Amino acid sequence: MTDNDRLRRADLAIWATIGLIGLVMVGATFITPLRIEWRSFWAPVACALLIAAAGWFYRSVRNEPRLAAVLNSTAQIIAFAAVGAPLSYLAARAGFPMQDALFDCWDREWLHLDWTSLMQMIAARPNLRLVLLLAYSSFAVQTVTTVFALGVAGRLASLKTFIAAFISTTLVTIAISAVLPAVGPWVFLDLHSDMANGFLPTSSTSWPVFLGLRDGTFHTINGMNSEGIITFPSLHAALGMLFGAALWRVKGIKWAGLVLNGAMLISTPAYGSHYFVDVIAGVLIAAVCWIAAARFFGADVTTANETPSNAPDRTQVTAGAPSAA
Repeated sequence: MTDNDRLRRADLAIWATIGLIGLVMVGATFITPLRIEWRSFWAPVACALLIAAAGWFYRSVRNEPRLAAVLNSTAQIIAFAAVGAPLSYLAARAGFPMQDALFDCWDREWLHLDWTSLMQMIAARPNLRLVLLLAYSSFAVQTVTTVFALGVAGRLASLKTFIAAFISTTLVTIAISAVLPAVGPWVFLDLHSDMANGFLPTSSTSWPVFLGLRDGTFHTINGMNSEGIITFPSLHAALGMLFGAALWRVKGIKWAGLVLNGAMLISTPAYGSHYFVDVIAGVLIAAVCWIAAARFFGADVTTANETPSNAPDRTQVTAGAPSAA
């Protein structure tokens, strides 16, 4: 199997996975009180279809594989985000016992870290708060930047590895969160903003949604603006690891990516109201998913150079070359 064949099959598998998740969400409305706000899906679905169509055009008609890969991968991210985030809502309704006491115990007894002390230390330093907030909020921008950077650099195997690892990491994280649910240290420890100079985690908007899903008072599935309700493992930390790994082979931005995602990992406990073990678990899951995806795509993603994406097929060049006299 050639590299191009492997990439095409990966594309089909990714689209099939996204479609299957969509069917699961529709099916869930028949067996749970959850209802789909269909209008909220129009924009992401239409956007994904248009971008995917543009990707097909540049791959099949214009023969510009780098631009086609960027467009197709962007469409996959948009489509997956529309169905993946609501999937976490279904996971929250599984009703397994909350595990906050366990995670808090692991932080204190295994890692010897106190979440409240860290939060208060960050809250007392406005400049540090700003830096960490910017890093934590860079999630969406980094997703787009990573796709674009890998595509422009011609690292199409790395790009497909990133997309595959992005989706598999998210699905594994959602599955674990279903059986090990938690609301996070801020709510569990009954903290208040006046205890931290007015500081409040960015994830605070997700708490009513998560608790509403748990007690049955929240029923709406939205395709846009879904809340990130996963505590353990931390998806923010997991994807921060993936961003850093994907950009590491891209000249000119690898160190910036490393620094930014290091800051994202540091910001995750405070701004995401995550236990420290959440971050560790998220990074480990992402590392496993990245390695698995990289192995599937071969050595291209582990070496400093990849075959240029617009290079002709060597077998075809050989076959069409004139024989020596």
